[in-house]
Amino acid sequence: REKGRVDRAVKHHIIAAKLGHDKSLEAVKDLYKAGQVSKEDFATALRGHQAAIDATKSPQREEAANSSRGQRERKCGSDLTT
Repeated sequence: REKGRVDRAVKHHIIAAKLGHDKSLEAVKDLYKAGQVSKEDFATALRGHQAAIDATKSPQREEAANSSRGQRERKCGSDLTT
């Protein structure tokens, strides 16, 4: 019964990792190191995670992130000079 719960939790972590959830990928990695997850399952989760991260990247998002980062830096810099 406990084994079934662990297996189910592992499957959920793999699914979440494949959707781009960083903490779930870390959990899968830890479970792989502990021998609870197969190399194949870990590789699948890792590839899926990377694909999800890549899918969320776009030139517009990166430009917006850089723009907001620059605005925060300018604001923080101006606070230091006053």
